[in-house]
Amino acid sequence: MAEPVSGEQDAAPERPPGDPARPVTISYIAESAGVSVPTVSKVINGRSGVAADTRARVEALIKQHGYRRPELGSRSNMMELVFDEVDMWGVEIIRGVTQSARAHGVGVMLTEFGPRRDVARYQIDDTLSRRPACVVTVAQLSDEQREQLRAKGIPFVVFDPTVGLPDGVPYVGATNWNGGRSATHHLIELGHRRIAMVAGPDRVLFCRARLDGYRAAMEAARLPVDPAAVVRTDLTRDAGHAAALELLRRRERPTAILTCNDLQALGVYQAAQAVGLRIPADLSVVGFDDLPIAALIDPPLTTVHQPLTEMAVAATELAIALGRGEQASRLGLELATTLTIRESTAPPATGR
Repeated sequence: MAEPVSGEQDAAPERPPGDPARPVTISYIAESAGVSVPTVSKVINGRSGVAADTRARVEALIKQHGYRRPELGSRSNMMELVFDEVDMWGVEIIRGVTQSARAHGVGVMLTEFGPRRDVARYQIDDTLSRRPACVVTVAQLSDEQREQLRAKGIPFVVFDPTVGLPDGVPYVGATNWNGGRSATHHLIELGHRRIAMVAGPDRVLFCRARLDGYRAAMEAARLPVDPAAVVRTDLTRDAGHAAALELLRRRERPTAILTCNDLQALGVYQAAQAVGLRIPADLSVVGFDDLPIAALIDPPLTTVHQPLTEMAVAATELAIALGRGEQASRLGLELATTLTIRESTAPPATGR
């Protein structure tokens, strides 16, 4: 592991506040002011949420001690890409990040928290000690972890956030609502009226957006949205399989199913086969994400293309710019989704 850079590093032995020999770090300022490190970080970054008298006290100490952030150039010429787990989507994201970083002459370090999310704090501490020039995080960090990065002067960009973010947090996402709407509209144009959706967990921001897009298209076409036609479940093939079986065994089964991702769609394919239905003759299926496997299954899957590689490039460009101290014109960016029509959708069979 690289040696920590000097400046804002808090690991050095520190003497009591007021001792001129003590390093002037953000922790020193916080302790002298009697506030937390995140509070000092908010003052340094000009953010709200700090009482006026506290802000004045912190600013006075910063001026008194001549505290300065470490120069950006003193950090390594490495950026860090952080995942919970590297999955099928991760390959596309890594491709985009390395492509952009290579063009800027920046190295990429990959961090994977793993399935045990309780180790996240340890991994974040590792990231802080490495002092990368910037971070792109696919893992959804807590408020405290984001504040820790800010306190160390490490810019970061959140990739495809799953939860709402506070104002001022840089992110790159996709037009999930429009993707759900366009997929449903495609099925309506084909003549489907009983359209069900295998949705994702309601706690996940992009899952809610895709479901809202489905509802908007149905309402625009003056089609009833039956609550029973929406099954919320995990974003896995097995979950999609179980949800589809539940829908397809109903007396008035749907003629089309929209899923929240391509893995769920694979589960719908399995369920259709299990109950003796042909795709698309008896059931149309639309996925979301357009992973490489979508074009390889039989029949090839109609799906909403989420530009993961392009999103990763955009996130990396933004992170590197922030790492170099440049002013970004926009801290939030959503790239357009598009519908990729293949052979899993067709007009419904007559008489149904």
